[in-house]
Amino acid sequence: MQSARTVFLVRPARFSFNAETAVSNHFQQALGSLDEAAVQSLAFAEFDEAVRRLRDAGVEVLVFEDTAEPAKPDAVFPNNWLTLHPDGRVLLYPMCAPNRRPERRPDIVSILGRQFQISEIIDLSGMEEEGRFLEGTGSMIFDHEHRIVYAALSPRTDAVLLADVAARLAYRPVSFHALDARGHAIYHTNVMMCVGARFAVVCLESIADEAERKMVQQLLADTGHEVVAISREQVARFAGNMLTLESAAGAELLVMSQSAYDALTGEQRAVLGRYAKLLPLPIPTIETIGGGSARCMLAEVFLPAR
Repeated sequence: MQSARTVFLVRPARFSFNAETAVSNHFQQALGSLDEAAVQSLAFAEFDEAVRRLRDAGVEVLVFEDTAEPAKPDAVFPNNWLTLHPDGRVLLYPMCAPNRRPERRPDIVSILGRQFQISEIIDLSGMEEEGRFLEGTGSMIFDHEHRIVYAALSPRTDAVLLADVAARLAYRPVSFHALDARGHAIYHTNVMMCVGARFAVVCLESIADEAERKMVQQLLADTGHEVVAISREQVARFAGNMLTLESAAGAELLVMSQSAYDALTGEQRAVLGRYAKLLPLPIPTIETIGGGSARCMLAEVFLPAR
């Protein structure tokens, strides 16, 4: 199943600009004229509205509260520290920025274990000591039906760890290099690529190497995906940061930010609309200051129910 019916989100306690992650995340923008209290208030309101819209669309949404200490400016993006799989396995991932590592919450995993079956917890966080990182579904885009995992290599996405996780899950790893307009490595694959059951959104022009670009494009075509190519300018507005979910009624949804929705052309929206109902979330403060968007806020729960 490509699309989860359940997701969990973490309501931030101390959301703010993260100087540690800004080194590799060139999508982040500093506070500007807003003070910290104003940023917090806007982020809380955006988070609550996103939860409301997801639930209104029929998605099962679990909400966990962030802890105030230690300060975790990016706690609102839980998809980077774990993945939850249909066979009951939980994978915990090594994070590049030291101030993001406290986001890994054993208590959240324990609470999930009361509602879902957890067969094994695989903790890869020790690789941080070797300077190797792989940040969950920020780094990896899963095609579950065809058991392929796509990844744009970057300081946060290590090729060796990618191969290890792919082997553990019995997926085929497909790696490439993606660059933004300034020639910087795109920090997370999920800002330039989204794979649904029958479509894929991808910034092909960011894959500078022709052989890699053709490989990705051909593999998506061979697995029955209609490719919607987006530009680097659209990536900058988070048009690649999308996720398909399934409502309780079985409807396919494509979640994105309002900024991403507005960046799409009418033709692109029409193509995507053939496969899913587009569900934009207004999160301008979170995505501007945090440098991550709607998909980053959603941790999919594929664990079997108890």
